[in-house]
Amino acid sequence: MLAQRLMWIVWPAFLVAGLLEAVVFGMFDPEDMHWFGHQMALSRQGIYTLSFFVFWALAIVSSSLTTLLSISPFEVNRCPVPVDQRPANCTQKDDGCC
Repeated sequence: MLAQRLMWIVWPAFLVAGLLEAVVFGMFDPEDMHWFGHQMALSRQGIYTLSFFVFWALAIVSSSLTTLLSISPFEVNRCPVPVDQRPANCTQKDDGCC
């Protein structure tokens, strides 16, 4: 399940990063960009690469928050330990749902 959720996060973020890359650099030339008033020391390809990974990281954060907020209350509150192996002081109940 973890691998599936990871792909729910990473793959759409990859697609969005590619789209953002095309949109941003369709409007701006990397050679004309400045960082705090100084010309950037990277080549065009370096700026494209760095920007892609920054866009990808931001999209991963966004997708992660969406995935986190989509978790059902049952998944959050269920006890991961089987009923017969739970300690005596375990207060969580297994409602038999799902």
